[in-house]
Amino acid sequence: MQKWALILGASSGFGGAISRKLAANGYNIFGVHLDRKATIHNVDAIRADITASGSQSIFFNVNAADTRARKESIRVMEETFSETPGTIQIMVHSLAFGTLLPVVFNPGQGGVVHKNQMDMTLDVMAHSLIYWTQDIVGHRLMVEGGHIFCMTSSGGHTAWPNYGAVSAAKAALEAHTRQIAFELAPKKIAANALRAGVTDTPALRKIPGNEQMIARALQMNPGGRLTTPEDVAEAVFTLAAMNSWMTGNVIGIDGGEDNAG
Repeated sequence: MQKWALILGASSGFGGAISRKLAANGYNIFGVHLDRKATIHNVDAIRADITASGSQSIFFNVNAADTRARKESIRVMEETFSETPGTIQIMVHSLAFGTLLPVVFNPGQGGVVHKNQMDMTLDVMAHSLIYWTQDIVGHRLMVEGGHIFCMTSSGGHTAWPNYGAVSAAKAALEAHTRQIAFELAPKKIAANALRAGVTDTPALRKIPGNEQMIARALQMNPGGRLTTPEDVAEAVFTLAAMNSWMTGNVIGIDGGEDNAG
């Protein structure tokens, strides 16, 4: 039976590194991403590396938070397994698409976050974890022994300028992970949140003040460097080899950065 990983947000940053790491270690990859012409070359490069590793890849260029797109992706996965038996042994939620605006007060700089922006940020970066989990478990694409990981950050418990909506999404994502872990424990499916340290990714570069975040992390981190996407990919591969007894946690992959703060 073939083993597959489902990576939500597979085209860059953490998702890209995890896809490459798992493919190099025998996992086929279902990748969900949303890219236009300017960034599609990233997807082509990742898929080329997966093929070079001897693994298969099926990528979906869709909005992961869109119900119809999710259902169609699930249908293709079911069809794939009907032709060649397999299971999704790892799902990684690494979606970084949210509004970066103050939530209440923005003196002299324009607006604050609106309801539709807040709703969109929570839906994409947090609630979508629940809906994908419902489908992969409900359709028995993931069974006993599966691992679900989501990418959180120290923003889930700290404040940063313009980060309020995303911070709320990270906190919700951690809460969702705890609940998923609780409900799936009888099925021996583990769910954990990975709290990466400050990592120089395309998503970080969109955050106002990212240069200060990077400088502060370099100063504070006991390891003297930033976290890399490869650090997180190594953690996913290692943790997925464990049984389901470690579940419901927020696990720091940050070289001790969060504790140093």
